[in-house]
Amino acid sequence: MAAPAIRDTSGDLIMTSLTKCFGTFTAVDDIDLVIPQGSFFALLGPSGCGKTTTLRMVAGLEDPTAGEIRIGDADITLTKPYRRPVNTVFQSYALFPHLTIWDNVAFGLKRRGQGNVKQQVGDVLELTELTALAKRKPAQLSGGQQQRVALARAIVNRPAVLLLDEPLGALDLKLRRQMQVELKRIQTEVGLTFVHVTHDQEEAMTMADTIAVMNAGRIEQMGAPAELYEHPKTTFAANFLGQSNLIKATIKERSSESVIAALPSGTVQVPVSRVPGGASEILVGIRPEKIKLHDEPVTSADGPVGQNTISGAVVTDASFTGVSTQYLVRTPWGQELMVFEQNQGIASLNHAGDHVMLSWNPVHTFALDAGQDADAGIVIDDEAAP
Repeated sequence: MAAPAIRDTSGDLIMTSLTKCFGTFTAVDDIDLVIPQGSFFALLGPSGCGKTTTLRMVAGLEDPTAGEIRIGDADITLTKPYRRPVNTVFQSYALFPHLTIWDNVAFGLKRRGQGNVKQQVGDVLELTELTALAKRKPAQLSGGQQQRVALARAIVNRPAVLLLDEPLGALDLKLRRQMQVELKRIQTEVGLTFVHVTHDQEEAMTMADTIAVMNAGRIEQMGAPAELYEHPKTTFAANFLGQSNLIKATIKERSSESVIAALPSGTVQVPVSRVPGGASEILVGIRPEKIKLHDEPVTSADGPVGQNTISGAVVTDASFTGVSTQYLVRTPWGQELMVFEQNQGIASLNHAGDHVMLSWNPVHTFALDAGQDADAGIVIDDEAAP
């Protein structure tokens, strides 16, 4: 006898010791993860990190090598895909070209013999702002409209978990940003659990309540977008989620509130709460947008009062991007740092060759163990993960 369908179950999505090996290669390596019911969760990482393989195991498209997947009290580890309370929206929308938008959305409900199809389809078309397009065929729609149809077709089935596998990857930048806002709005209104796989950091931070940064089959760090960005725990997280300047330093003094660290030239303060316990050699971290440039010589010998400073630097490149200008600045010891400054007017711009001082607030400084690879997470492949 076939196992009963468990499409009506609900609850948190729970992965326990989940592992997937392909021969000798471990794609997903013993991860434990709880995704709260009704949340918007993002699996973020570069190509090959294991995020899509994790999604495919939840969908039932791959069997785990080890571990367990549950939704609430229901074990779905080996349940057939069509019996799971899970739907997936892929980058390729896979719409039926010969059916109208209304019939595309209604297809799953009709196939399962659901009642009140007209009302359910009407509601979800209104939610996704497709009511006026209900009689059209997919070929008559834009990419963004087709993406909403695929989403509507998945939502109308009221799955416990909706999986999104790089769903915005085929859209242009402007439309992708509009759809990020739309996806979050829809998720909030329907209250379903969304699990979104992406390699796009901005996309994850825009939409997700919680982000799990994946690297080499493991979860590198997990938390709210602002927490991950402001308080990275590893060099990979610091470099992959946004950009970071990481400078080797030696701890010289400790107090109850701060640490004094010696750079190759000069010293900086780091809040003691942001310094790894027991470390003597650290990587001092500062995000590019936290740094300010000052023309040298500055009026005060001490520079901006109460700030961390680096004197004797030279601008090597300036790229005007409209909202901001992105600088590369060479320090006295030869390391180039990134600085992003919001544009306040053409007269305030610096140029290659300008001698500058760098300053930033000590509270914006973080520190990581110097034993880590300072370049981890910088070089990424923007293609979708296998």
